[in-house]
Amino acid sequence: MKFNLLNRKVHYWASFAVAIPILVIIVSGLFLQTKKQFSWIQPGEIRGAGTTPKLSMQEILTISEGVAEAEITSWKDINRLDVRPSKGMVKVRAENDWEIQIDLETGKVLQTAYRRSDTIESIHDGSFFHDNVKLLLFLPSGIVLLVLWLTGIYMFILPYWVKRKRKGR
Repeated sequence: MKFNLLNRKVHYWASFAVAIPILVIIVSGLFLQTKKQFSWIQPGEIRGAGTTPKLSMQEILTISEGVAEAEITSWKDINRLDVRPSKGMVKVRAENDWEIQIDLETGKVLQTAYRRSDTIESIHDGSFFHDNVKLLLFLPSGIVLLVLWLTGIYMFILPYWVKRKRKGR
């Protein structure tokens, strides 16, 4: 079988095989690219009163426990803290994907919002579906996408290369 024919068949069937996973990656990637522009995906940041943190860790926990949506009763319910001294605030990320922004100087709750960006990231890398889907479907799809890119570039350049070769005769 000629290389050009094999190249086209690989390109054709490989693109069919990875169409759905690649579509999921593309759509979720578009959401992730725009997460700072849409508060529905990731809540915007609100500046605190000052830039010097004055709250203790215990005070941050106590304030967080007072936000019903976050369902925080102990440190086990907190996924992470994102301290932004230059913005005078700390983001408290609850395990249930709610985010609380607290002023580091006054202790005032600046904002409480549901954060979808982590869920979208897990959809993007396949771990949302299952850890094995991430490694056994999305990783091979990424590799196949690389092969599709290479075969596509080859099919794009080949006519120019052949035309140039003919002119040289």
